[in-house]
Amino acid sequence: MPRDTFLPYSPPSLGDEEVEEVAATLRSDWITTGPRTKAFEAQFGAYVGAPGGTSLMLNSCTAGLHVALVALGIGPGDEVIVPTLTFAATANVVEHVGATPVLVDVEPTTLCIDPAAVERAITPRTRAVVPVHYAGHPAELDPLFDLAERYGLEVIEDAAHAVPASYRGVMVGSRGNFASFSFYATKNLTTIEGGALTGRPDLLDQARVIGLHGMSRDAWKRFDKSGSWDYDVEMPGFKYNMTDVQAAVGMHQLRKLDGFHARRREVVELYRAALGDDPGFELPSELPHASSAWHLFVLRLRPERLGMERDRFIEELKARNIGTSVHYRPLHMMTFYARKYGYRPEQFPVALDAFQRMVSLPLNPRLTDQDVDDVVTAVREATAVRPPSLVPSGSVAAAS
Repeated sequence: MPRDTFLPYSPPSLGDEEVEEVAATLRSDWITTGPRTKAFEAQFGAYVGAPGGTSLMLNSCTAGLHVALVALGIGPGDEVIVPTLTFAATANVVEHVGATPVLVDVEPTTLCIDPAAVERAITPRTRAVVPVHYAGHPAELDPLFDLAERYGLEVIEDAAHAVPASYRGVMVGSRGNFASFSFYATKNLTTIEGGALTGRPDLLDQARVIGLHGMSRDAWKRFDKSGSWDYDVEMPGFKYNMTDVQAAVGMHQLRKLDGFHARRREVVELYRAALGDDPGFELPSELPHASSAWHLFVLRLRPERLGMERDRFIEELKARNIGTSVHYRPLHMMTFYARKYGYRPEQFPVALDAFQRMVSLPLNPRLTDQDVDDVVTAVREATAVRPPSLVPSGSVAAAS
């Protein structure tokens, strides 16, 4: 029978430690960017193995991507290659700097950016490529960096989903190029709103100035005994800093991250065991040379076997008190990008096919085994009515 209460798709996993640290921060003399933010930068940088052992905390992953583009001098007349299957921010920031986002298709297995499509899209105006580690699975970085070296391109990783993720044993965020992470409320690690940028120390020095009004380094200390009121403005920067209140949450989330990740993997395996043999579903993959952060569990339906389209499937699960989501409507199907650049839905067939069939099942550390069983039961009940030849053994319909 259906659950009595609604199971949210992805609630945050917060405990007393975060609450107490926030309260202590509010009682302190420093609530905006200060000592907790600086400590969190060092802790996160050490965790991902970032160059120089540090990172730059910002108020969002979007801010990180924007700052990275500005720091690299990308602007009007330049092109930046972006996968069409991503959140709008990945391309929006390219528009913000006056450059042109060039959308490309994704690989069918991981739904990450397709390196072959990237190479076909390169022109003399191409300055950078932004691989998105979709759902937490690393994009194919080796061929992308090979292309970057061959054509003189920058690589800016959209790592919004990718903590902790690794590619060929190398943690995402540990290379010298820019990588931008998200700590939004639904992410694997949250600061409520927030993000981080990693990269070579010289790049982070530039980004730090750009992200705080263009003020000279250590301007945040100007109200502290160790600092000075005197600072310089080196460029017209942005107001993208993280606060100590947010960092207070993040510091404890980081300490719990390995445990969060272990539970996510357990949930993934429970889904695999329950749904893996059903021909009506295509389950997400993890390639042998990659370790996914498992931010999302994106199920792709096979409507011809289920006798049901994606949107009806979502409504059936909702009726059984199971929350889901869709990640994402491809950018080339969004009004702004379709109108401005003339994209057609069928132009990127892999992304279009995936979008029409995808649904993200609940995946978060708070899920109990009973919660997972409720999701699986709802999935089976919702898809029980199929053509007789397509009903899998063990399903509700087969057992009736």
